[in-house]
Amino acid sequence: MRILTSDEVRQAVQEATSRSQVSISMLLQRAGYAVAQFCAAHFKFSSVCVFCGKGNNGAEGLAAAEALRGIAAEISIVILARDKSELSPEAAAMCSHCGAEPIWIAREADVDASPARDALAADLIVDAVGGAGDKLPIEGLERKAVEAINGAFGTVVSVDLPSGVDGDSKERVGESSQQMVFAHGIITFVAPKPAHVFGELTSGPIAVSEIGVQPALVGNKTGLGVVTGQEVGIAFPPRADDAHKGQFGHVLVIAGSRGKAGAAGLAGIAALRAGAGLVTVACPRSIQATVASFAPELMTEELPETDEGAVALGEIEKAQALLRGKDIVVLGPGLSTAEQTAEFVRGFVSRCPLPLVLDADGLNAFAGHTSDLKPHGEGAPFRVLTPHPGEAARLTGSSIGDIQAGRLEAARRIASDTGCCVVLKGWRTVVAGACGETWINMSGNPAMAKGGSGDVLSGMIAAALARRAGGAVTAGNEATFLNDLRVAAAVHLHGMAGDVARDALNENTVLATDLAENLAEAFRECEVQAERGLFYLRK
Repeated sequence: MRILTSDEVRQAVQEATSRSQVSISMLLQRAGYAVAQFCAAHFKFSSVCVFCGKGNNGAEGLAAAEALRGIAAEISIVILARDKSELSPEAAAMCSHCGAEPIWIAREADVDASPARDALAADLIVDAVGGAGDKLPIEGLERKAVEAINGAFGTVVSVDLPSGVDGDSKERVGESSQQMVFAHGIITFVAPKPAHVFGELTSGPIAVSEIGVQPALVGNKTGLGVVTGQEVGIAFPPRADDAHKGQFGHVLVIAGSRGKAGAAGLAGIAALRAGAGLVTVACPRSIQATVASFAPELMTEELPETDEGAVALGEIEKAQALLRGKDIVVLGPGLSTAEQTAEFVRGFVSRCPLPLVLDADGLNAFAGHTSDLKPHGEGAPFRVLTPHPGEAARLTGSSIGDIQAGRLEAARRIASDTGCCVVLKGWRTVVAGACGETWINMSGNPAMAKGGSGDVLSGMIAAALARRAGGAVTAGNEATFLNDLRVAAAVHLHGMAGDVARDALNENTVLATDLAENLAEAFRECEVQAERGLFYLRK
């Protein structure tokens, strides 16, 4: 889902209303229904106060009040205007549908008067005071209203943006001095704006409803997207009734070393859980039995090893022979940093004709050899690099601090230098595609900061790329974009599984195996979002 500026969202709405027979009134009704749906899904309430400004954001609030009337026992509407004549045409039209006379507030003193004060005692307060196009910082009556909303005890849901926020800003809330509403949840329309992704506007859910507008038809000044369940639905479409395992690919995982059998097992099991038809794990012979014991569905192949229990250098030909009948390779989890193994990795990658997910020690093998990662020639295989900040620093010769200070730029630079799709892991994982597109992922949480989480992600990415139903992993610009999008979808699904596991357990107790085991619930959540047309940046 592309991140659009406020002007681009307005343009998308204008094109939707001029190109088709849909009216502004219809779009407002859809927005109001989305607000009601969002509030009912996340919060308990019997009374609602909708605080509206004069502009189109106020019109969305009035539409929400109408939709919430069938859910809440009591609805109060407060409008920051003297009367209907001061409202925008859209807000005035929606005001005509109000079931009860609104509370009109024309002076700052009126905010503290009993009608408004009593309304603000509601269980749920819908903030529709300021819109994306408002002059900032807010002053006067609007500022007073924001202070009153923040001082209320009810749950606050902001429509479009928390009032007082610049939608096009990439600054974090804590770095901004402007007055703003602090919301428990945010519901926006058409597309997310930069502030929704970078602003850290709330610790609660942030959702987007496209309300029937097609934002893909306008420009994208930010050059960025955010990953949601919408992308998961594209990458993992429903299986046909006559589907067979061959349509979902055969993943080869080359991983593990003595003492690190778990890394190989986690990557293989995650690939199966994410939908791969077949998975074979190739590992040093001393851990083969251990890896096979993790799941009866895993097939295993042994690779000769060094005295230390790592893959030996001379086994590139044997590993290459295992590529027959496979669709994609995961290389690196738990392989060790032994020099022989690093040479094996570099030699294998240089000869591998299949799409490749390079993770962990597979990446470490290319420290000082980053130029060797770039595929050469027409029809070169699609490759994915999944570094955490430390691995990214080693690949680029930078410091971890430099990587973290400019995560977007770092991911894009590695993608440009290597020609690979780059997944820079961490808080707000960045997916810099080989096609030039970049996505930010907002799912996931600190419970996932444990060994094995990255191994699970590498297996999931491979499963997403191995699927043949809906298009094989092929060359070409369009196919590269689709493959990049599949990678981004797997990243989002991985974070969602972590969120499900945290909520079911505790952030201190979540294990990497819990991520794989909670994938089913993450998939179901994405299906529900698609059915409702309500997609979450974070939940």
